[in-house]
This record gives sequence, structure tokens and C-alpha cells, in this order.
Amino acid sequence: MLPPLKPLPMKERVSLVFLRYGEIDVIDGAFVLVDGNGVRKQIPVGSIACLMLEPGTRVSHAAAALAARVGTLLVWVGEGGVRLYASGQPGGARADRLLYQARLALDEAARLKVVRRMYALRFGEEPPTRRSVEQLRGIEGVRVRKTYQLLARQYGVAWDGRRYDPHAWDTSNTVNKCLSAATACLYGITEAAVLAAGYAPAVGFIHTGKPLSFVYDVADIFKFETVVPVAFQVARREPALPEREVRLACRDMFRQSKILGRIIPAIEDILAAGELPVPPPPEDAIGPAIPNPESLGDAGHRA
Repeated sequence: MLPPLKPLPMKERVSLVFLRYGEIDVIDGAFVLVDGNGVRKQIPVGSIACLMLEPGTRVSHAAAALAARVGTLLVWVGEGGVRLYASGQPGGARADRLLYQARLALDEAARLKVVRRMYALRFGEEPPTRRSVEQLRGIEGVRVRKTYQLLARQYGVAWDGRRYDPHAWDTSNTVNKCLSAATACLYGITEAAVLAAGYAPAVGFIHTGKPLSFVYDVADIFKFETVVPVAFQVARREPALPEREVRLACRDMFRQSKILGRIIPAIEDILAAGELPVPPPPEDAIGPAIPNPESLGDAGHRA
């Protein structure tokens, strides 16, 4: 029997660094960012897990090659990480992490432990006992729909449900456009974190069968304490360009809250639950719990 796989810790590296407005190159053997005035800023690329390249950056072939050699992931993102456009070679080709994640997802008992930990972090309480992944997904769906209602009432926004058609964007009302734009921002920064940590975006535990299944799993833990309130705040103002207003607001919130510094530890936490008993999360593990509806059930879930 094979021994259990454990991911290697990332503590020996600085997790993430954002770069913008300059050309990234290798000069005299050093990895540097050169700004518009020719000022060089040396970057210790070997000790950085991921470089987030915001608008205004250009990368030389030599810089991309050096980043690949030392195992630093390059990710091209929007301002503040609100979009993820492309990524380079994941740092160090972390087969250990990918195999670890896949083994947990394929083992039903381990998968259930991971899903239960996600539930506990998201709602601030342990999930009901003796429930399958499908049953927990249903309970979660009811709580999510009720939470949307509670937040809409809190922010004074008319609400008739989470309804949108990605193929007919203009038919959505303002609040649904804001929510879609906000969750897209969260998915962008979460995908960057998943890649930076060396895991596969497609190997999910609650969500399955999609290219970003694990991204959706992780993003849902943070959604109602971060981007959903932003979306309702913007929707309440009825701006002429709601999607743009949401992206800017999410960008500022991501920078102020330093959310990337919380997502990667959360990923390690939830995956560790697949093999180890996990105590209830402390009150400040992720942030304040979302509103706790009185009625629970087994209906389906929609993001």
C-alpha cells in the first residue's frame, strides 16, 4: 500500500508579489523590473512562489525562462487580480500536490471530509452529521439562496432570485449583473492562488466536471464576506456601468484585505482535512459567518 501523499510546505517562499508598469527582464544575471524611467528594481525570483503581472508589464524571454527554471509561476492578471488572463508553468511542476489533490478527490471518505471542512469554514459551524456530499450540496444551496435574500434586504436592493443567462447578458437586471461581475473577479484571484499553490483548478470536491471546479469550491468559502456585499452596494446605486464599478470596487477590496494571503492557507487547511481530524474553526478563521437562515433543506445549489 502506498504511503499517504503530503504536499510540501510553501513556508520557505514568499507567496505572491504583484508587479505593474514596467518591463521584466534579466540583467547581469539578476531578475529585475525596469520602470519607464529606467530605474531597476531587483526581484529575488528564486524565493517567490508566484509573480502576479498586472496591466502595464512586459516580460522578456530571458525572464520567462529564468522564472521557469527556479519554479516561480508567472500569472497575467487584471488590476488587483480581478481577472486571470493566462499563466506560465506552475512553479516547480508540483506533481506531489497534484497527486495529493487527486487522491483526496477520488477517495469518497476523504472527499467528504474535505467538503465538510469547506462547509464549516463557509458557514462558521459544523455541518450536519451523516450527510453525503450530495446532501451537503443541497443544504448549502438552500442557505445560499436565503443568504442572498437577507443581504438584498440589508442593502435595500429589490431581489427576485439569482437569475442570469451568460448568452444573453443584457437581459439580466442590475443586481444580477453586479453579482456575476463580482464573482468573476473572485474566481480570477482564486484561480491565481490555486495555481500559485501548485494545485489543479479542475479537480474539485463540491463542484466537479468543469475546468475551474476547485476554484469554485475555494471561492465559495469567501464569496459572501467579500464580493457579494460589494455587488449589492454597487447595485443599490444603479450606476450606468455596473460591471466596471464592481470590478474597481473588488480591485480595491482585494488590495485592502490582502485576500490572497488568506486563500492559500485556506486551501492547505481544507485539503489537510481529508486525512486529519479537524476541530471546529475559530471565529476569526475566515471572517464573520454569513447570516444563518432558520430553514435548511436539500434543494440544489447555484452560484
